[in-house]
Amino acid sequence: MTVARRVVFLTTVLVYFFACLGYAADVLIVGDTNLKPVMETISGIEKTLRTPVKIISPLRVRNNLNAVVAEEEARVVVALGKEAVAESLRLPSSVLVIYDLVLVPPSTSRPNTTGLCMATPASDYLSLLANHLHDIGPLSVVGSRELIGVLAGSDSPRLSTHSVRDPFEMVSTIKQLNGAGAVLLLPDVHLLTSAALEQIFLFSFRRRIPILGFSEKSVKDGALLALVVDTFQDGRLIGEWARRSLSGGDSGKFLAATSRKLDLFLNLDTARRMGIRIPDELLRRAKRCYP
Repeated sequence: MTVARRVVFLTTVLVYFFACLGYAADVLIVGDTNLKPVMETISGIEKTLRTPVKIISPLRVRNNLNAVVAEEEARVVVALGKEAVAESLRLPSSVLVIYDLVLVPPSTSRPNTTGLCMATPASDYLSLLANHLHDIGPLSVVGSRELIGVLAGSDSPRLSTHSVRDPFEMVSTIKQLNGAGAVLLLPDVHLLTSAALEQIFLFSFRRRIPILGFSEKSVKDGALLALVVDTFQDGRLIGEWARRSLSGGDSGKFLAATSRKLDLFLNLDTARRMGIRIPDELLRRAKRCYP
């Protein structure tokens, strides 16, 4: 390449680079990029959408998201996390809002709003037990009334629900469960304190009643297993919704749903200590086994 051509090439690259710094984006993503689930979701969005997006911190748009959206002329806002969702629900209904990385759907009557929830419904755990772990008896679900209402709506005779208001009541309730084959803990940070979890796991191993967790960490701490949403796949679904909306699709048909893919984590030491045989098909399916 001659010197003249090299200068032209570098000039073109620099012009494109600086232009990109100020481009307007049809899709605006609001999320804290210091968090791994946020980055995984964004990666899935970009993989599917394949069109420029802008990523903005929730702190930057606090009480100012409407102005930012207007400046960017964004037509779709992806809100990742509780704080981002709260800001996005104030936007004009002409803007499609897609939420994710929240435990339950936000309480809103705003049209043109859809999204995904992080928490895994109890029905998925019931199916796993029924199909692969036949020796484990009825499933008891313990958590706040709000989460039980959203995640444990099954009328299966193999499932019972127990709503609690604080960590002390949670521990007390679990210790009094009779006939439970396993206990599913719903992911409420106000209930699952370190002290409460320590007592729950001690009870679990003493009574040989497995705890079913809600995260990879809960499995590392002693839960038998957990079904965890695949945030990258969530991002791909969000990207599909955004692309369809930008192409003129009916956003009213983008129904809120749980993740399409759930990652399975297993604690084999817990299984051995409780005499639970994990079938080979579950071992092959597991994303990771502990220890």
